[in-house]
Amino acid sequence: MSVSLSHLGYKRLSKAIFEWQAADRAALLAVFIVIEVFLHWLWCLFVWWQQDALSAYVNIPLLYPLWFGITVMGVFFWVIARHLSHPTKKNNAFNTWQLLLVVPYAFYIAIVIVMMGYSSLFSGVTLVGGAMLGMMLIKRSYAWRLFLLQILLILLAIVAPYFGIQLPNLRYLTAIYPAFDPHNYLTYNESMVLENTIAATVFSDAALGWDSVSNWQLSTIFWRATHVFLALPKAIFIVYMFRILLLILDDSKTEILKHANQDELTQLKNRRSSLVQMKKALLKAPDGQDFSVILLDLDWFKSVNDNYGHEAGDQVLSEVAQTLLPLLTEESIVSRYGGEEFLIVLPDTNHEQAMTVAEQLRRSIADHVIHIDSDKSCQVTASLGLYTLTNEERTVIKREYENVTQKEKQSQPRPANAARFYRSRQGDKQVLTAQLPSDICQRLICIADKALYEAKNRGRDQVVSANRILESEDRSITVSFGT
Repeated sequence: MSVSLSHLGYKRLSKAIFEWQAADRAALLAVFIVIEVFLHWLWCLFVWWQQDALSAYVNIPLLYPLWFGITVMGVFFWVIARHLSHPTKKNNAFNTWQLLLVVPYAFYIAIVIVMMGYSSLFSGVTLVGGAMLGMMLIKRSYAWRLFLLQILLILLAIVAPYFGIQLPNLRYLTAIYPAFDPHNYLTYNESMVLENTIAATVFSDAALGWDSVSNWQLSTIFWRATHVFLALPKAIFIVYMFRILLLILDDSKTEILKHANQDELTQLKNRRSSLVQMKKALLKAPDGQDFSVILLDLDWFKSVNDNYGHEAGDQVLSEVAQTLLPLLTEESIVSRYGGEEFLIVLPDTNHEQAMTVAEQLRRSIADHVIHIDSDKSCQVTASLGLYTLTNEERTVIKREYENVTQKEKQSQPRPANAARFYRSRQGDKQVLTAQLPSDICQRLICIADKALYEAKNRGRDQVVSANRILESEDRSITVSFGT
């Protein structure tokens, strides 16, 4: 794959980070290095063009070997980028080319930092930014070792003058000349402090006018601008890269949550997500509210697949799902429970209201015409089982569960983290309130499923209430929820 500047866009970089082959990502890093080297080359060109004005601040004879070295390294890194754009099948060869990219770069950037005057801004951006980009685009162990190598080289450059080693430096210290040798090695920060100190002693009013600046501070201004020019584009680009990375992570998080909680075919909640929301809604339901559950199953769905094909079956499921939504409130929880079954949870809905909603859903599905293609269409029906957990029944369940848990507590030591009960104070009296059973949602769905099975036995395309079945059989809620 050919790598170019067009790959710096959001979508291209997103693809590069997550979808490209290792060689393509390494080639992209090589392109970034070529761009950085080109900025250095432009700086040398500018100094050469303005050498008459800048010769007092820049060691022009030393500029030429540096410029030549930058040119050679630029060509070298460009060749590396071109080679990495054509990945090799041999892993060892690819690792060698990665090392040929990062090791020379570490020495190159250390030399540039030393010759242009050590600056915490320039070196800091180079060290941290280069390592972060490397972690994203090449083998992480190589990026880490490159980071350590750059730190070592810069530390050696810092301590070298204290051992009498004179390193090449492009900068003339004109503001403090002739107090020091113009070729004396001082770091950028040290020389800046000295120049500011001398300027402060010369100008008693502590204010530097433009005339004074032209005479005393042009060297400092030029070298400050140089280090900003060398560091700022790279810093902006690194922030831009990590902004893109964060956007990618946000998009990935949204996509992951969507697939984790949503059924891909119907775009409804999936089974796991609906059960989680159902349990939360049930636990948060205040006293005095009923809680209804509807289990819906399409009739003779297998015949749709057999007669029209599985694609038509998928279309039926998708259109039925979209038929359900307009008839339900925002508080309702509707999901594809499995196969051709749908689960509808209606918080704060009594039995009569839930029966009305269920009947509306049944009629809407039966009346909906599904156009499979230009000359084929079909209609399906649904059977629904409904169960409403009344507030009184929920109170009985809690009391029954409290008795069971109390017996368990007496029969065996209770773990310290087993918080089964919550105490609330009403006046001077403490009331012990038990949680609902952990499988309460499955119990409600199981009862609704029995009503659904009865609807199938009665001929399908109808709604059956589990509450009415239980009343006719004269069953108590204690028996239904007994452990």
